[in-house]
Amino acid sequence: MTSGNPLKLIILFTLPMLLGNVFQQFYNMADTFIVSQTLGMDALAAVGSTGSIIFLILGLAIGLTAGLAVITAQRFGKKDEKSLRKSLGVSLIITMIASIILTVFATLNTRNILELMQTPPEIIDHAYDYLVVLFSGISATVLFNFLSNILRAIGDSRTPLIFLIITSFLNIILDYVFILGFNMNVAGAGYATVIAQFVASILCILYIKKKVHILRIRKDDWTLEWAEYKEHLRIGLPYGFQYSIIAIGSIAIQITLNQLGALSVAAYTAALKIDQLLTMPLQTIGISMSTYVAQNFGAGKFERIKRGMRSGLAITLSYSVLIGLIFLFSGRFLASFFVDADNTAVLDLAEQFFKIQWPFYTLLALVLILRPSLQGLGNSFAPTIAGVMELAARIFGALILSSYFGFSGAVASNPIAWFSAIVPLILSFYFTQRILTKEPTRLELALSLGSKKVMQAAKTLQAEKQIS
Repeated sequence: MTSGNPLKLIILFTLPMLLGNVFQQFYNMADTFIVSQTLGMDALAAVGSTGSIIFLILGLAIGLTAGLAVITAQRFGKKDEKSLRKSLGVSLIITMIASIILTVFATLNTRNILELMQTPPEIIDHAYDYLVVLFSGISATVLFNFLSNILRAIGDSRTPLIFLIITSFLNIILDYVFILGFNMNVAGAGYATVIAQFVASILCILYIKKKVHILRIRKDDWTLEWAEYKEHLRIGLPYGFQYSIIAIGSIAIQITLNQLGALSVAAYTAALKIDQLLTMPLQTIGISMSTYVAQNFGAGKFERIKRGMRSGLAITLSYSVLIGLIFLFSGRFLASFFVDADNTAVLDLAEQFFKIQWPFYTLLALVLILRPSLQGLGNSFAPTIAGVMELAARIFGALILSSYFGFSGAVASNPIAWFSAIVPLILSFYFTQRILTKEPTRLELALSLGSKKVMQAAKTLQAEKQIS
């Protein structure tokens, strides 16, 4: 992604990922649809109530792997194959350790977490059965996300798409087999997801071993150098922390919904499924921008970074206006795909969700494009501050506003959180743009981002030039 038209490259890189995410959402929605149609509203509410918990546990590891892939992309942009493979080895070790820790913690504390969140008694057993299965298979989910992120870091967004398509259909088939064939209730949906993720991981490993020579780790690529782990954790941990911050905010909303009752949980679940599906292009372009910026940063092509960020902003802001209008005029109709027409109370609440949020999707677009772009530069400070501000705003909205306005207050916490997050991101983006406009040396940009490793490399480069 270091040569050619930036807009064209970003779009072509985004499309396979977008299709892959659609298929991933497709089989997630298939879980929801099959559960609601075969097991009833309590089962739907149970699965929906687990979303924020899953995001908290898995989001930490998945965010960590996304951050680790930024370093891989930077080294790929520099065309340094030796350090790229070393980065891959370090990232793999960190990912394995994180998976083990999270699996043990999550499986042992599932019931406690559900009770802490005040999950309604009529759905807590279903939620527990579903979560225990998913948490037991954390390693499969994290491994697939890690391998997918690494492939995307070197510019391959098509292969993960192919594997996602295959495993999406596998997941749907297994849903029917386990839920209807074996009468495994909501746990069957969990088993289907874990098995599908495991198969996807195996396919990625086989593909890398056979086709991607640059990612084949050799014996001397494994390292215990603390400097390498420190550099990877400096980028990876804030990424994972950011995901966790968002998840904690989601949990605050979920606690509020649980207190409001199963109808509110079901309505929010149905509306959120639609919201996630239509906002997926925004998130996907953000991921593309992270790779684009990281590769060009590694190659030292700062003017291309500036052009690419402007292109990404133009695409996402235009699309955010479109989906806002879709939600305004068709939100209730879209929610009816997950809620029976007779459940008018649930549909009324789902429609309320869309009417509150529709004017503010441009704020979400800015967050989803600026945050990963800054992270691609190695800037972990501004995105972390944005995450903290987003968390504070979402908790305020969920806990305070809901006490006065009920379901509407809980929903309003989302646009409030987006507005809070965008402030530090815009400020950081503004100063970064000014530096990029001045055609900086790598040292000047590193100073603005606080990247010690880049600063050291730049100083070495300058010293070599003086000697020569």
